[in-house]
Amino acid sequence: AEALRIRKETGAHPIAGGTDLMVSHRRGTGVVPKFPWPVMIITQLKELQKIEEEDGEVSIYAGSTCHEIEVAELVPYQVRKAASLMGAQSLRNLATIGGNICNASPKGDLPVPLIMLDARVELVSATGKRQMLLDEFIDGPKRTKLQDDELLARIIIPQPKAPFTYLWYRKIGTRRANAISKLSMSAAATVDTHGIIVDFRSANGASGPKVARNRAVEETIIGLSVDQLAERLPAFLDAYDAILSPQAMPQYRRSSTRRMLEFFLSEVSKRPDTTIIE
Repeated sequence: AEALRIRKETGAHPIAGGTDLMVSHRRGTGVVPKFPWPVMIITQLKELQKIEEEDGEVSIYAGSTCHEIEVAELVPYQVRKAASLMGAQSLRNLATIGGNICNASPKGDLPVPLIMLDARVELVSATGKRQMLLDEFIDGPKRTKLQDDELLARIIIPQPKAPFTYLWYRKIGTRRANAISKLSMSAAATVDTHGIIVDFRSANGASGPKVARNRAVEETIIGLSVDQLAERLPAFLDAYDAILSPQAMPQYRRSSTRRMLEFFLSEVSKRPDTTIIE
């Protein structure tokens, strides 16, 4: 309640790990960063530091660090995998899911699997709370729908209608110590006992102004048998390539995105025994 009061009265920007904000406002070695607005350190807010399950939905509170997410068995595989690849251990011990989301970088790691999973955000203020899809909350590069008197409280991940048969996450980056994404993709598929794809989802990071959930692509896959998928894969990838924005994605990113999706769908068409595709 006190944090919400301070936020409302001063408009102070909340900082938890500060791994993005401290870098973007640095002034040099040994010099304290200079912020153009007041800041409020929320690192010690215990109410924002938990991961729990209720009514089949997983709630990751905004102050949870990437390391805590990485080792939490409640958290879906792709989110844990993305958290585990976010730089060095020292960074993962500080960086929080709330900061990674509210920073709204097109290259942010955690929004990619979260948007693929239809995650929602819960925003709280002194006057109440509201929820919306994470996909809608992130408005564009460095822009969200967080109001000046609100805090991001938690991220809610719903259960899919049926358990995913296949899960996949891939990140293309440089050295792990900083490991900013050059491109990332999260994908999942559910294949029923008759070999029909009843659910398919994919989301791309660092491929445009915000994380892209390719719903138009998903609809063309759902309902196919795995045999049809193998037969139609080249034509499907051509159609998928046409959806990608050439302005947002240079050719090497378009090619890499196509190859990543091709790999996942090729594996699905083989119906491997393992759920997690590496």
